[in-house]
Amino acid sequence: MNSSILLSEDDVVNLREKYKREGKKLVFTNGCFDIIHVGHIKLLKKSKQIGDILIVGLNSDDSVRRLKGKGRPINKIKDRIEVLSAIRYVDHIIVFDEDTPYNLINRLRPDVLVKGGDYKPDDVIGRDIVEGNGGEVVILPLVKGQSTTKILDRIQKYL
Repeated sequence: MNSSILLSEDDVVNLREKYKREGKKLVFTNGCFDIIHVGHIKLLKKSKQIGDILIVGLNSDDSVRRLKGKGRPINKIKDRIEVLSAIRYVDHIIVFDEDTPYNLINRLRPDVLVKGGDYKPDDVIGRDIVEGNGGEVVILPLVKGQSTTKILDRIQKYL
């Protein structure tokens, strides 16, 4: 596993301070990452290319259930962590239980906040924090036809 899982607020603050001292550019993105697909991989790859350290905020199982509904996540947190950890672009994974990563972004204060093209800049949670600290929000284009929901819909057709 090439990633660290950070669970406490102190870990997040200490990590931020360590990388800032080293002059590293912190990039943050977040999501459920329930069934990893090519859209996820391209987002993570491009996110890593923007800076030095890529930190992924990962919704807890309860958070995914609240956001996506009954029956989700398909893969439990332990498995989602292991899959994300195997992706070379990911430096750290931080699990959060809230519906949004706002509090996590506030503690981490990344230099760059990355979201997929289904977001408009004004709708990005934490934009105010990142831009208020001199950082930037980057919206990366989606990969056409790629989403966990679409994959699940295709699977349903075969059942």
